[in-house]
Amino acid sequence: MQKIKIFLASSNELKIDRDQFEIEIYRKCKAWFDTEIFLHLDIWEDLSARMSSGGSQSEYNKYVKESDLFVFLAYTKVGMYTAEEFAKAFGQFESTQKPFIFTYFKTSDLPVEDSLNEFKEKLSDLGHFFSPYKDNNDLWNQFNKELERLEINKFKKFEHQGTANNSNITGNENINIQGVKDSQINIQTGDTTNQTADKIYNIEKVDKADFS
Repeated sequence: MQKIKIFLASSNELKIDRDQFEIEIYRKCKAWFDTEIFLHLDIWEDLSARMSSGGSQSEYNKYVKESDLFVFLAYTKVGMYTAEEFAKAFGQFESTQKPFIFTYFKTSDLPVEDSLNEFKEKLSDLGHFFSPYKDNNDLWNQFNKELERLEINKFKKFEHQGTANNSNITGNENINIQGVKDSQINIQTGDTTNQTADKIYNIEKVDKADFS
């Protein structure tokens, strides 16, 4: 049985979408039973909130770095911890070419926070395409197509098709995610040795209430 680890990072405001995504993942597991592929999904609600020497978020980040696929969802803002999880996934990809990273932004007529626009700009600087989605069904239809493409290649490589959907991130760019609630994340990459992206990792004034 091949176990594929998926980490889903999203803000608190997308709980309904996150719950439905979890349901669809396990429906996919049933559909793929005869192929001996098991999709193991991690979301922060399922992970232990016990105290650790590096803080609970450091424990979540371990799951991010061990994942095969990293799925990022956003709506009207990008919270501090969600941005940190993305940065960890990107750093791991730079080192090992895993996890494959997919980003989805829910379309909305609601006002959006600066953190969302700034994050989109960072993705653009990386040459990474994000996908807009309308609702739960649209999100799953898009991601399911990605799963089917990955399954063809035994989840060993990602072959992007089309121009409007996700691509996995490549290159040795620097990420500097700023303006997220009185906090700053600086991740410097560019070295693909065993040293991961945490060469520079400075988080200040973390507001735990902003896990959203």
